[in-house]
Amino acid sequence: MRTKWFKPALSLLALAALSCTAARAQTDVAGSLYGAFSGSTTSSNGNYESPSDSAGGIIELRHVSNPLVGYEATYSYNRANQVYSNAGFCSLCTGPPPEIVVSANADEFTGDWLLSARAANFRPFALAGVGILLTEPTSGQSGTQGSHTAVYVYGAGFDWGVLPHVGLRVQYRGNVNKAPCITTEAGCPDAFKHTAEPMIGAYFQF
Repeated sequence: MRTKWFKPALSLLALAALSCTAARAQTDVAGSLYGAFSGSTTSSNGNYESPSDSAGGIIELRHVSNPLVGYEATYSYNRANQVYSNAGFCSLCTGPPPEIVVSANADEFTGDWLLSARAANFRPFALAGVGILLTEPTSGQSGTQGSHTAVYVYGAGFDWGVLPHVGLRVQYRGNVNKAPCITTEAGCPDAFKHTAEPMIGAYFQF
């Protein structure tokens, strides 16, 4: 007797689970503006690198299947001017060694894993990912070189739906990567740096 209703009931439960998953799914594209704030990086021998704070923009293509399965691809750009100093660069100097300033741009590509949950018009989320950071000096500067390093990303934020397919995205991202060495005229610190990136933007849901 039980077998007569067990299989149909199981099928209905599976269909309901799939319907709930589909209802939670979201695919969107977003654009945000952010500030990039990095601290100075100093190595044990006294070499240091000090990046300038800057503004930038990021584009995200995101898909969320359910609260535990979401992913995104991102591209971001910001100015990445660097200041370098080498403790052994000027052995006859009586004061601090001279600084070398390099004007540069930074392009970043990442792939991120997302955890999220919907509550009314809000979707809080957390993310972690990995990518590549391309730091390229602007043209016309002697004694410079490009730097390509891996970058590790983490962050959290929330989406706020203001219209059926449009909303605001507020988030914080942190980047961890090896300090870029884009000068050949001074020593570079062999150390990791952290960049804080608070962001605000808008998304469009497909």
